[in-house]
Amino acid sequence: MLIDGQATRTIQPVGDGAVEIIDQTLLPHAVERVRLSALDDYLHAIKDMLVRGAPLIGVTAAFGLARALMDDASDAGLDTAVAALAATRPTAVNLFWALERVSQVVRPLALSARADAAHAEAVAIAEEDVAACRAIGEHGAALIEAAARDAKWPVNVLTHCNAGWLATVDWGTALAPIYVAAERGVAVHVWVDETRPRNQGAALTAFELGQQGIAHTVIVDNVGGHLMQHGLVQLVITGADRVTANGDAANKIGTYLKALAAKDNGVPFHVAAPLSTIDWRLSDGVREIAIEERDAREVTWMAGRTADGARAEVQVVAPGSPAANFAFDVTPARLITGFITEFGLAAPDELAGRWGPRVAARA
Repeated sequence: MLIDGQATRTIQPVGDGAVEIIDQTLLPHAVERVRLSALDDYLHAIKDMLVRGAPLIGVTAAFGLARALMDDASDAGLDTAVAALAATRPTAVNLFWALERVSQVVRPLALSARADAAHAEAVAIAEEDVAACRAIGEHGAALIEAAARDAKWPVNVLTHCNAGWLATVDWGTALAPIYVAAERGVAVHVWVDETRPRNQGAALTAFELGQQGIAHTVIVDNVGGHLMQHGLVQLVITGADRVTANGDAANKIGTYLKALAAKDNGVPFHVAAPLSTIDWRLSDGVREIAIEERDAREVTWMAGRTADGARAEVQVVAPGSPAANFAFDVTPARLITGFITEFGLAAPDELAGRWGPRVAARA
């Protein structure tokens, strides 16, 4: 996708086991690229959210594992690197999926061949992610086009958090249908939840949409229900960090409330995610998906840009008040209209029957 009119990806190999990423903690006020040259760099980038979004976390971990094998390709070195990378973020399943996939490729190989094979597999995962996200866009755009046929104004899509190209290698998941629909000439407008506490909607989704020239409006997190009550939302599309076999979906905290409001107002609620985000081992998202709890400081302080252009943090909570910071919640399958995957559209109860065997055959 575009930054200042230039085609850009979130992660690019630059040789010697290194990659270049965009430091997303500085967006939208600064676009800075960071080189990840050692395993510790990859661990920091994932844990401290220089990269974020389930697909991009998985791709970054795959490159990180390849880099680690350049230093120690032994079984012990492989296991140590996998464990370190797996410990960075608990909720997004793509992290574990990518590590398992690379491990399965390299473990049977001679030590001298492991690093190159791991890097090649990481590149393949990245390219597959781009293709999958574009396909998600194609399938999801049909939903927006259908809504446009019934609307007398631009189709209003509400989204939560950032599930655009910044959360993937390119194109994104929840935003990909919007980008493809706009390519096809469909008039579309996006309601962008700010997404506290890290404000990924206000900072990242709004940045993306502005760079692509897509009409959008940033709203506070609790406005969505009001908009739905007044007929100002035709579709809700979110991403997901982990989906269970029965169709429960974990996404950024606050997604569950949007799904409840959508159900109450008869607004279709769709989840856009590649099949790599589905954890076929789980069948009860509320009970089985590990929910990350992050530093309370993300709630009590906010980062932004001051009037003179300087970046600053300000305290927004009464001094001494404790804060809880649950990063994700789970939307039950009963509240989800359908999933948008790279292979097409499906109701929650169709996922395992249609695509579970396909994934098993690939393993």
